[in-house]
Amino acid sequence: MISPTPSLHTSSGLVRLGALLMVFTITVLAGCSPTPTPTPTTTPAFTSEEEAFAAAEETYRAYNDALNAVDLGDPSSFEPVFAFLSGAAEATTRKAFSEFHAAKMSTTGATRYDSFAGESANLESGSVTATVCVDVAEVEVFNELGESAVSPDRPDRQPMLITFERSTRALELRLSAQSVAEEVSCAQ
Repeated sequence: MISPTPSLHTSSGLVRLGALLMVFTITVLAGCSPTPTPTPTTTPAFTSEEEAFAAAEETYRAYNDALNAVDLGDPSSFEPVFAFLSGAAEATTRKAFSEFHAAKMSTTGATRYDSFAGESANLESGSVTATVCVDVAEVEVFNELGESAVSPDRPDRQPMLITFERSTRALELRLSAQSVAEEVSCAQ
């Protein structure tokens, strides 16, 4: 009678055992293949435009407060302003403050704003664009001799287009660009 279990002592038994070991090894190795790294799902920066615009206005208000606390004679007072800036806005402001400090300029008065209108918001990236009517009627800038450095043609109210970007260091917004909003007018 033939045994249902092949004998390991015959050549056909060794072949079957070798085939079985190969199948087992392939199965084990296939199970040990690295699992793909899961792709993290991105969380939107904002859930609505209203939330994005409110965050941008809060950032702008804090930036404006920091700006009003600047003493051009004390460069350490610049740092709180820089904390709200990134990109071109930060580079331009750093350069201007450095030049004003070197020229021994000084300021009086406070910058205010009375309208903030959200224009667009990318809820995924956190990029927000808004127009702001900035009131600089009280702001005076003086040179080292105490003479006004403000152009007599400077409008008291200036429409600005502000771009905010989500900070890479935190989930906060930073002003990344600002320019005159030619197509917007501010009531005088």
